[in-house]
Amino acid sequence: MQHLDVRIHDNVATVLIDRPEKHGALSPGLLFDLNEALGDVHQEKRARAVVLSSRGDHFCSGVDLQVFQQIADLPESERMQQWFEYWRAVSETCEKMLRFPKPIIAAVDGAAIGAGFALMLASDLCVASKRATFAADAARRGLVGGVTTALLSFRIGAAAAARLTLAGENIDAEEAQRLNLLCQSPVASDQVWVAASQWAARCSEGPAEAVQASKRLPNESVGEALLTQISAAAADSASACTTESAAEGVSAFLEKRKPSWP
Repeated sequence: MQHLDVRIHDNVATVLIDRPEKHGALSPGLLFDLNEALGDVHQEKRARAVVLSSRGDHFCSGVDLQVFQQIADLPESERMQQWFEYWRAVSETCEKMLRFPKPIIAAVDGAAIGAGFALMLASDLCVASKRATFAADAARRGLVGGVTTALLSFRIGAAAAARLTLAGENIDAEEAQRLNLLCQSPVASDQVWVAASQWAARCSEGPAEAVQASKRLPNESVGEALLTQISAAAADSASACTTESAAEGVSAFLEKRKPSWP
């Protein structure tokens, strides 16, 4: 796979986002590879749990704004469909992670931003380094991160989700732990994968059927409305991309300047 590295050690599969030059930004190719990798690991009998991590200084910087700029340059008749296809790929990836029968543990070192934050939230557990940061900052770019908002509301409640999504607040690992987003205290960067693998091994100690049912209960039964919200979020996020504010926000980011909102 061009954008992923998949390895299996004992009964734990590691899915490594391999796009360090773009800080793990979610290109269409990367999203495709991630879905393919999850399908392969699903079929791999040796793998009882999955660690999702990334190569480079950051976990995932979110949507690939250069791809957004390329879509914005297309004829108007083609843009909406392309934006919808992109956001549908994000929502389907997160839904696939929630429905995935094996536990997924996110190992976050560096930044998890926007849709990258959503990947972490779609995982069952998260281990983070002391230098990890988390942000749902789509609104500050003139965009709508519907998938991230839905997952945040599910994980920590609407009030805390509103604080993060409306203000675009960047929180550190200690604050993430206080909000119950992490399963343990932050660790050193070189211990993130080790700690995540230990949790994966722990999750693998029970019989597969019981573990699968225990994962399905909160994600599908308790969180039944979540799956509907994630599916609907693709259309909401795609519509937001058609606005002048979105065009200005993306351009300002790529040009490394402060946006001038219409």
